[in-house]
Amino acid sequence: MSRPAATHAVLPAPASAPGTSRDRAKAERRTALLAAAARLFAERGFDGVTLEDIGAAVGVSGPAVYRHVAGKQALLGAILVDVSERLLAGGRAATDAAQGTGTTADTAPSIRGAGAAAATGADTPTATVTADAGVDTPSRRPADRRVDESLRGRTHPASVPLHALVEFHVAFALAEAPVIRVQDRDLDRLSPDDRRTVRHLQNAYVDVWTEALAREFPDAESPAERRVRALACFGLINSTPHSVRGVPDARVRPTLTRMALAALSA
Repeated sequence: MSRPAATHAVLPAPASAPGTSRDRAKAERRTALLAAAARLFAERGFDGVTLEDIGAAVGVSGPAVYRHVAGKQALLGAILVDVSERLLAGGRAATDAAQGTGTTADTAPSIRGAGAAAATGADTPTATVTADAGVDTPSRRPADRRVDESLRGRTHPASVPLHALVEFHVAFALAEAPVIRVQDRDLDRLSPDDRRTVRHLQNAYVDVWTEALAREFPDAESPAERRVRALACFGLINSTPHSVRGVPDARVRPTLTRMALAALSA
């Protein structure tokens, strides 16, 4: 599968090693604006938020926001292209790390068995993965660090690629619940160019999942059926953080992981 090149540059990322305090301050302000916009868009909807609201949330006056972004739609595009890029890169990193455990198709237990065990709470053979599944960007987001911390040292069945994807997506959805909500609700508010970029990245992420599913269901599933499984799993995982507010992530994560594995094995 060919990997799409990043094409969005509304809010250019800082250089890998900003050389001045001004560069670092601009990078931090950009990250803060993205986070504030995602939170406000999730709470009020795209139409219910102004650039002035976003600026006020991070201590920037309305006119000064335009030093960082061309407009509200451009800011939405930066948020959704960014999250789509990080999902794709994180999913690929998770499967690459999983495949590096040394298990083979002949020795690894099936995800179908793992899903059934997860549904009943039974133990499954495990392999420890310590590689970060997030994307190491110059300006690390708190959400990225939470994803990495939740995945570092966790164990999963040795049929690793598909299970690794589930664990990564669950951790990402819990850490980035506001952004996922904005993505689900406001995708049609993007500019045509940004919408095409996001769709391209999303389709590439689905391909990562369908390739992992193809290894689990090599004969029984058509490509269309594997895509249905992946999209249904996304719906289960993405919708849950909005309905369990107030419940600690440490309690939600294992339950949601077991449910997603069971759904994939149905």
